[in-house]
Amino acid sequence: MAEVAKDLTAGTVGGVAQLICGHPFDTIKVKLQSQPTPLPGQLPKYSGGIDAVKQTVAGEGLRGLYKGMGAPLATVAAFNAVLFTARGQMEALLRSQPGVPLSVEQQFICGAGAGVAVSFLACPTELIKCRLQAQSALADSGPSAGAVKYGGPIDVAKHVLKSEGGARGLFKGLVPTLGREVPGNAVMFGVYEAFKQYLAGGRDTSGLSSGSMVVAGGLAGASFWISVYPTDVVKSVIQVDYYKNPKYSGSIDAFKKILASEGVKGLYKGFGPAMARSVPANAACFVAYEITKSSLG
Repeated sequence: MAEVAKDLTAGTVGGVAQLICGHPFDTIKVKLQSQPTPLPGQLPKYSGGIDAVKQTVAGEGLRGLYKGMGAPLATVAAFNAVLFTARGQMEALLRSQPGVPLSVEQQFICGAGAGVAVSFLACPTELIKCRLQAQSALADSGPSAGAVKYGGPIDVAKHVLKSEGGARGLFKGLVPTLGREVPGNAVMFGVYEAFKQYLAGGRDTSGLSSGSMVVAGGLAGASFWISVYPTDVVKSVIQVDYYKNPKYSGSIDAFKKILASEGVKGLYKGFGPAMARSVPANAACFVAYEITKSSLG
C-alpha cells in the first residue's frame, strides 16, 4: 500500500505540472484537428498553429488557450493515480526481486497495461475537453452554426447525459482512446526508461540528475505522439461529431474519410502544437513525479 500511495501522490503532482505547462498547446492541437474541411476555393479557418493562437487570443483572450482545462484538472489526480499506480503494479508483477530495475522491454509492457487502465478515465475526460476546445472552431459550420453550445465542463456532461444516450455517450471514442493510450504509453514508458538507462550507463538510474530526467521525459513525450498521432486525430473528430447527424459511423470510417478528403496530411492536423507541447509538458510531468516520489522515500 505504501508504494501505491507514493505512486498516487507523485503521479498527481506530475499530472498537475504537465497540465499547466501543456494545456495551451493541447487547445491549439484540438482546434486544428476539429476545424471543418474548407469547401473548394475556400481557405481553412486556421492556416496553422500560430494563426490558431492569434485568432484564439484575439477572440477569447488568453483564457481561450486554457478552455476545457477544468475537466482534466478536476480529474488529474485520478488520471495520474491510475496511470502511475497501474504502471507500478505491473512493475511489481514483472520484477524478479524487490528493488531490481526492469528492462526496457518490461517497461513497454508496463506502459501498455497502464494504458488499458487509464483509457476508461481518459475517454469521458477527453470528450468534455475536446467539445469545449473545439466549439469555437465548429461555430461557423454544421447544424448548429453560430451557436455556442456549452458553458463549461459540467454543461457538456449534462448535455451528453441528457441528449446523447446517457452515460454511454460519455464513452464515445473509447476504441480510438484505447488505440492511443495502450501503444502510446507502451512507447512512452519504454523510451523513458531506455534514455534513462543510456544516460546512466546501466539499469541503475537512481543517481540521474534532474537535467537528465528532463531530457528523458521530453523525448518520451515526443515518442508518444509520434507513435499514435493519427489515432488521436480520429478520436478527436469522433468525440466532437454531431450525435443526431454524425459525419462518421466509427473509427475506421473517420480514418477513411479524413484520408479521402485531406490525404495523409489530414491525419497530422495539429501535429506541430502537439509536439511543441509534448516535450516540455512530459518533461515537467516525469521530473515532478520522480522528485516527489524520491522525497517520499
